[in-house]
Amino acid sequence: MNPAVAEVFKKYPDHIRPLMASLRALIFDVSQNIKGVGEIEETLKWGEPSYLTTESNSGTTIRIDWKKGTPDQYALYVNCKTSLIDTYKSIFVDELKYEGNRAVILSIHEPLPEEALRVCIKVALRYHLDK
Repeated sequence: MNPAVAEVFKKYPDHIRPLMASLRALIFDVSQNIKGVGEIEETLKWGEPSYLTTESNSGTTIRIDWKKGTPDQYALYVNCKTSLIDTYKSIFVDELKYEGNRAVILSIHEPLPEEALRVCIKVALRYHLDK
């Protein structure tokens, strides 16, 4: 784990850290199984754990975070200038919750919707290849 990202993870409450770790692991797992994406760079953008397709430039940045102001949720963020959230909404009408055109909102009280998120992550990591 990138040391700066590790510092952010340390600051999450104990009950949030495993949820964020699962979301992070899912991003890396999906990225390893997609042709054309290459190695993912982990860094911080706006103080949030971020994942970039630096090697291939195949996709758009994915960010993940939990915020004190919304303690019962955490999120997977994408660039608001992309059409990704509209794409996700057309595929997962009822399965996922969204915030505007920038985030998939996840509840800390519900299981991670892994299969739906796998599709969302894949689409984001291939955004420039597929648009």
